[in-house]
Amino acid sequence: MALWMDAGAYPVSESEKADLEAIAAIKESAAIELKEKGNQFVKMGKKHYKEAIDCYTRAIDQKILNDSEQSVIFANRAQVNLLMGNHRRALTDAEEAIKLCPMNVKGYYRAAKAAFSLNLFSEATSLCQRGLEQMPSNEEMKKLFVQIDLQRQEEENKKTQILEVVAAAKMLSSALENRGLKFGKAQYQELTGVRKPVLDKSGILHWSVILLYAEVMSSDFIEDFLELITFCDEMILKMEKMKSLTFKTCFQKVPSHYHGMRIMLILEMQLNCTIRFASMGTLLSKKEVLKYLLDGTVKSGLDGLFDEDKDLEKELDNRVSFPGNNHGKWIKVNEKKTLLDILRQPDYIIPAIPVFYVVSKKSAFYKDFKAGKWSPP
Repeated sequence: MALWMDAGAYPVSESEKADLEAIAAIKESAAIELKEKGNQFVKMGKKHYKEAIDCYTRAIDQKILNDSEQSVIFANRAQVNLLMGNHRRALTDAEEAIKLCPMNVKGYYRAAKAAFSLNLFSEATSLCQRGLEQMPSNEEMKKLFVQIDLQRQEEENKKTQILEVVAAAKMLSSALENRGLKFGKAQYQELTGVRKPVLDKSGILHWSVILLYAEVMSSDFIEDFLELITFCDEMILKMEKMKSLTFKTCFQKVPSHYHGMRIMLILEMQLNCTIRFASMGTLLSKKEVLKYLLDGTVKSGLDGLFDEDKDLEKELDNRVSFPGNNHGKWIKVNEKKTLLDILRQPDYIIPAIPVFYVVSKKSAFYKDFKAGKWSPP
């Protein structure tokens, strides 16, 4: 009997040929029945998609149908995989359908949809074009082609935007490094929000600066402090013109002796010394600085940027701090120096934006402050 024939052997007798034909007919009938059963499961809804996949798989495994019929089943299984969100499997099935029958338009359509869902825009576009070559009048294929092209353009624009933002952040990071400035972990963001320096077209850094009035636990904020401007010029400009609402508001809250021009600006420095009331500073690595500068810019598309950038990988990932057993001391600011000169003070770590403490010499609090009897909360 044909059932007991060795693999690769050919039927000799008419009886063996008849047996093989009967077996083939049974397998073909089973494959067609499984295909139809799979179609019925699809119509029954998503709860039966797995059963449909199983039926199509068993029909394919019969390996009895011709290429055109097998192509249809692969295309059907691709459609169910699309419905289930199995886009990679859908693409594989649809590509197999096309391979078996290059005229299978549904195969091209479903392959293009799967590739599109996987953000394989070039491949999806090519599949649509090949499908339209088979059937130029296919409206669904035309709509999908337009949709893919629009999404492709949007992704390219987004990628360009990301590259521009990253380039600007790298330029700003380099500007900080070239000036010898030490950029540290942000502080007082509850007062200022996320603030970053800005590098203008002339290569000048613009800083947001926070002023803390230690005696009354109040604060003020300078939105745009050019690095080449001195503190004296900045304070005169702000006080004489009184155009800054932040300064007006602050002056309404603090004692009158803070309204005068003789304000002493004290810069909190993180030095290894014995005075115990200054807080510690945390120096960021170049990679961490770049991450901070990119924060809040282009959210999507930055994943993996730091893993792929070999130059950034060479940088130190660990934060650097001053020894925990030492404390900082207060350093008087020379108001005639530019902000840049002040920020270049040895060992000063900028806590994302410069922070200065303002104390009036006319205040009784000044003596305690100068003596180191006050520390930041």
